[in-house]
Amino acid sequence: MIIPVILSGGAGTRLWPLSRELYPKQFLPLTGERSLLQQTVLRLQGLPDLAPPLVVCNEEHRFLVAEQLRAVGVAGGEILLEPAGRNTAPAVALAALRVKARGDDDALLLVLPSDHVIADAAALQRAVSAGVAAAREGGLVTFGVLPTRPETGFGYIRTGAVPGGGLSAQPVLAFVEKPDAERAAAYVASGEYLWNGGMFLFGADAYLAELERLAPAILAACSAASENARVDMDFVRVQREPFLATPSDSIDYAVMERTDRAMVVPLDAGWSDVGSWDALLDVQPADAHGNVISGDVMIEDVSGSLIRSEGRLVAALGVSNHIIVETADAVLVADRARAQDVKRLVERLKAERRDEPLVHRQVFRPWGSYEGLVQTERFQVKRIIVKPGASLSLQMHHHRAEHWVVVKGTARVTCGDDVRLLTEDQSTYIPLGTAHRLENPGRIDLEIIEVQSGSYLGEDDIVRFEDHYGRSGA
Repeated sequence: MIIPVILSGGAGTRLWPLSRELYPKQFLPLTGERSLLQQTVLRLQGLPDLAPPLVVCNEEHRFLVAEQLRAVGVAGGEILLEPAGRNTAPAVALAALRVKARGDDDALLLVLPSDHVIADAAALQRAVSAGVAAAREGGLVTFGVLPTRPETGFGYIRTGAVPGGGLSAQPVLAFVEKPDAERAAAYVASGEYLWNGGMFLFGADAYLAELERLAPAILAACSAASENARVDMDFVRVQREPFLATPSDSIDYAVMERTDRAMVVPLDAGWSDVGSWDALLDVQPADAHGNVISGDVMIEDVSGSLIRSEGRLVAALGVSNHIIVETADAVLVADRARAQDVKRLVERLKAERRDEPLVHRQVFRPWGSYEGLVQTERFQVKRIIVKPGASLSLQMHHHRAEHWVVVKGTARVTCGDDVRLLTEDQSTYIPLGTAHRLENPGRIDLEIIEVQSGSYLGEDDIVRFEDHYGRSGA
């Protein structure tokens, strides 16, 4: 049995303003109708002995993961919640310990990032199948991407001559850090190096044994955190305090670069880590002038550019090699050559405690979503969408009152002791300090316009009395 372990803890800051900390790139449909996470899971279908996935993510993303898996019909898996980000070595350790706790001792773990693009799913499956025998014998198998250019942004794997015929696992001679341009060109010309794509196949016991030998502090902390793990709906929660004690190390640094069990299978599958807007431009179909256009965009005399509109018209004239991305609350304009530096802007925004690095105006919740339309000091207006059969928590606010107007669907509204149904064009008032709940009893999305008024309008002004999604407290 092969259990996909999908690592979904990244923030994707180089793809700002589309990727935000609370809605990062793995949840975005960047290269098609499905998100990168959904593509990662679906491209494995048809692989022999494939089990449902185990997704490792943080607390804030748990409902996004659950909803995106449900939307593509992926059932039976688990979502393992990290109490805090501690890099990939601890994340995989938690997954391995969970698999052993379930009794799946003979399973192989196929560890994959959730935010990569792979054009040829069949080639990936062939590479995985080629690595199974080595993994069954205790090897720690990685998949080295055949390089297409000298690249200074990736680490490399030295493996000797890359075979031109059938796939096979072969010993890793060395892991090499990101090189300068001259050395990268020499690596590619030699034919002995592969890109390190961060994908692995091994048994849970083999990984944990090497972790105990090479990074025992990580294993000890993760083992303590995994004791008495709690299953909460679709989620597996480990203990927070023990996990916070684990060192923050990548699986490469903690294990792969130091083990004598490392094996590599060459992978030629149209891989990209989509690490920047420039990389996204490279993996999408371009027009005759090298442009990748998405959304409501009008161009004239433009070449070599990625221009994406999420809502408003974007018009570009006489520019070359630019990245232009429009969202509801931010617009990015950058030279393609500086695409990797977008993270510097995000760092400045965070330093100024602005919301734009964290959330979009549209914020997703387990029951649906809300979008900020107008915001002032004393009132704000939101558009709220509640999925069929879903409901918000029974809650109250200390500092604001709310007016709700139904514009689509049917709402069941609880306000104090009163419960009533509202249909389109009907409205209601929720006084400050009153317990209330909004539900959608219908078969289509419920859409309401909410007007909040009061002395404080922050999202943290909420006391939950009852919640279907395991959220509680203030």
